[in-house]
Amino acid sequence: MPISKEHKEFHAVDLDHGWETPRGYPDGIQQQILAGSLDENNKRGYRTRHLRFTPGAYTTAPFVHDYWEEVYLISGDLIVGNDAHGNGGEKFGPHTYACRPPGTLHGPFKSEGGCLLLETHLYDESEEAAIG
Repeated sequence: MPISKEHKEFHAVDLDHGWETPRGYPDGIQQQILAGSLDENNKRGYRTRHLRFTPGAYTTAPFVHDYWEEVYLISGDLIVGNDAHGNGGEKFGPHTYACRPPGTLHGPFKSEGGCLLLETHLYDESEEAAIG
């Protein structure tokens, strides 16, 4: 079953509104959904979102999920691989990118000065059909 994406033309994105803390994330990390929806229970769909960290925000454990993820660091700094107390890790700056297949362990993450990320999450339903 092919993925159905909505048609959206160029439009202004309001960076002051529409933010929420995703379930399971700490305070200081928020998302703004730009397009799509991801149904993690039924393993379908896609989502394009902004994710922002306030200065000093961090996660404490690695992530793993069963969908594709692409991440582009638009602005600020992102530290990858810190410990549960926010220490250590490798620091990245703007215009860096990651593409992760399903099942890839990644993180934890921290930002010293805050950052803005553009992320795309996608279940590849053609792979599911081939496997299932």
